[in-house]
Amino acid sequence: MSGLISVDEALALLAQHALTLPVQTIPLAAALGARLATPVTAKVSRPPAAVSAMDGYAVQLSDVGAPGARLRVIGDAPAGRPFAGTVGKGDALRIFTGSVIPEGADHVVIQEDVDRNDDTLVCHKAYDTAQFVRAVGIDFAEGDELLSAGCLVGPAGLSIAAAANHGTLSIYRRPRVGILANGDELREPGSALEPGQIVNSNPEGLGALIRQWGGEPVDLGVADDAMDSIRTRISAAPGIDIFLPVGGASVGDHDLMRPAFADAGFTPVFEKVAVKPGKPTWFSTRGDRRVLGLPGNPASAFVCAHLFLRPLIEGGMRRALLNARSVSALPGPGRRETYLRACVHADSDGVLSVEAAVNQDSSLIRPFLTANALIRRLADAPPVAAGDLVEVLMIAPLE
Repeated sequence: MSGLISVDEALALLAQHALTLPVQTIPLAAALGARLATPVTAKVSRPPAAVSAMDGYAVQLSDVGAPGARLRVIGDAPAGRPFAGTVGKGDALRIFTGSVIPEGADHVVIQEDVDRNDDTLVCHKAYDTAQFVRAVGIDFAEGDELLSAGCLVGPAGLSIAAAANHGTLSIYRRPRVGILANGDELREPGSALEPGQIVNSNPEGLGALIRQWGGEPVDLGVADDAMDSIRTRISAAPGIDIFLPVGGASVGDHDLMRPAFADAGFTPVFEKVAVKPGKPTWFSTRGDRRVLGLPGNPASAFVCAHLFLRPLIEGGMRRALLNARSVSALPGPGRRETYLRACVHADSDGVLSVEAAVNQDSSLIRPFLTANALIRRLADAPPVAAGDLVEVLMIAPLE
């Protein structure tokens, strides 16, 4: 397909060409940031038995209905060593946080509410309802689905998978995304710059996004403004699933990325998208490999990574948009679908408001320090008045 296509058309084509990645079984400790191939189902209940929520004494509730109840201490049961007997009428068993509630007991008297003298216990507080007992499966029950297939494994996911007694997880292999910059003027961060040279900053930010989305970034370096240099970089990266050339995607004399990949056997799927920023975004395929070309301007590259690279890494999944009230008036977007860097806030009632960054120039990185969303403005949409609802795509957590 050639010519200018819409964002929705581009996303549909990316979904049609979603990667098919092999499934791997890996140790739990290595699964942070990986994408699950199968759901995680609880192998055990948590807790597996009723346990105490406090340090104290397991008793029968009926024995402590009035202050001053006297009970006989029949033993103790530290966590991990359940009591083998039964707590009967007038009995109390010394237990601790996490101790299994013994047979016959239905309540825990906390240690602050009692006086103990050898095996005699006096409870100073009256209880009318059972307390401080965590029921079997209060967190999750055996057989519960805890994590769904396709989700990224985060710190909480690792914790719950471990608690559910999983030592390994079935995940999709992380897609290897090769970031290829292009331009004679580009230099690595920390370089001594000559006149006309600029820092190649895109790989750092894009690499971090790729890791965040479950991919493995690979820095393929900077290709010169020459076809042979670009082709050499392509052929030297046989293990790449998604090539991510940044820059060299427009129509200038030195914009050589698309023809270089075409010479390397990649077939164009789309060549331009009616989006601002990011019109030069393009996409090609060759067998099981993909190439998504992004504009070189940092803001354009970041925005288009959120719009197009993330769904490509995530198997074509499209992300939901939210509605928020615009803090300020916004002009009409013109003939291209437009995405504005913005910050979304929630008030005490959970109502969302969004404020667009004042300067939306496509070369600016600094607005991303505070932006947690992109305001979506459809092509040819009318201007927005302050207080009107607009669609937003979240790109960072709402704080």
